[in-house]
Amino acid sequence: MAFAMVRGNRLAYEDHGAGRPLVFLHGWGTSGRVWDAQAVDLVADHRVITLDLRGCGRSDRPATGYTIAEVTRDVLEFLDGVGVERPVLIGSSIAGSFLVEAALAAPDRLGGIVPVDAGVHHFVGRHKEIDQLLAALRADRAGTLADFVPRWYRPDAATALIDRTVRQILDAGCLIDGLLVDQAGYDPRPRLGGITVPTHFLHGELDTEVPLSIPQECVELIPGARMTVVEGAGHMAQQDRADLFTRALRDALR
Repeated sequence: MAFAMVRGNRLAYEDHGAGRPLVFLHGWGTSGRVWDAQAVDLVADHRVITLDLRGCGRSDRPATGYTIAEVTRDVLEFLDGVGVERPVLIGSSIAGSFLVEAALAAPDRLGGIVPVDAGVHHFVGRHKEIDQLLAALRADRAGTLADFVPRWYRPDAATALIDRTVRQILDAGCLIDGLLVDQAGYDPRPRLGGITVPTHFLHGELDTEVPLSIPQECVELIPGARMTVVEGAGHMAQQDRADLFTRALRDALR
């Protein structure tokens, strides 16, 4: 494990292997550890970097900066700080939005993007639902997460895996909830046609949090974009069906 100073905060990351660089970004409240299965496989022939975003994992927990725009800035400055040239960015859930913004802001610095079970514009305008979730988290964070997180996985997912995810989010603390608020106002669809880097969406077949229609619409709007459905996987496809997902990711990278 190493740390990089990014905009005044220490961000924790793992950096192993050599070859084409891949930078993995996790979703809301979790950490780079959600990519463990992929890292073990891909490190044989790639440089694999898994990053803990601000407020999460082993990274610092500043009081501000929990918006899509601010976290995207963190990611781009992190790439510069650790000397990663034209990596493929791979991001789960809300991190798909960071990938979109990075591709629009700095296409010359990226080799491609792979959004995974990415919500993108799915939550725009859904202020009432997000307000209800935030109220529930304030009233009983542990209990709300215990009910909420299992929906991210296929029905027969291991209890230990779900419990580990809940623990990561609890450890991250409540400041990350700012990202939930920001999602309700985020709709990049009018700008997606400006993405010029290679783009391949991976999406769990059984994802009940983000329907398949969301990445399908994005693929239609992004020139040359592609999509692969991971059979039998939920919203956390990289953990739900790790072997299938890793094979699909390798195919996408080719």
